Amino acid sequence: MTKLFLSLHVLVAVVAVGPVTVAAGMFPPALRRARRVAGDVPGDRDAFAVLRTLHRICRVYATVGIGVPVFGFATASSLGVLGDGWLIASILLTAAAAAVLALLILPVQSRELAALGDATAGPDPRVPGRLSMLTGVFNLLWATVTVLMIIRPGSTTGV
Repeated sequence: MTKLFLSLHVLVAVVAVGPVTVAAGMFPPALRRARRVAGDVPGDRDAFAVLRTLHRICRVYATVGIGVPVFGFATASSLGVLGDGWLIASILLTAAAAAVLALLILPVQSRELAALGDATAGPDPRVPGRLSMLTGVFNLLWATVTVLMIIRPGSTTGV
């Protein structure tokens, strides 16, 4: 069962976290372009469609990403490493990445989509930069978790 859980853990991580990482990273520049286009051509469907699609990718794959810790706990339990420091650190970093995505990135994306559709709302020029920074933090957290999963202090693989 351990090999099955580990395989599912890695597959869900690649399939779920990868698209969120890419879509969240593409959202700020697309937002800048949509704002420029909206200033010139109000209601441009292509600019809004791109933003809506990127936001939908982030939301859907974030939901699918719940499987990463589920299969991770199953794998760790079957390996008997639930109390290891590297795993606890990985769990905390994963929780932090999930919080950044769910509490900071996704709500800001939603607000910006709503603001683009509202002609009375003035855009905050700092938002794309903040979203870029938050996405960078999210990506750094996941990269750190990935490194911890590969290096695993005390690993018996000798790698």
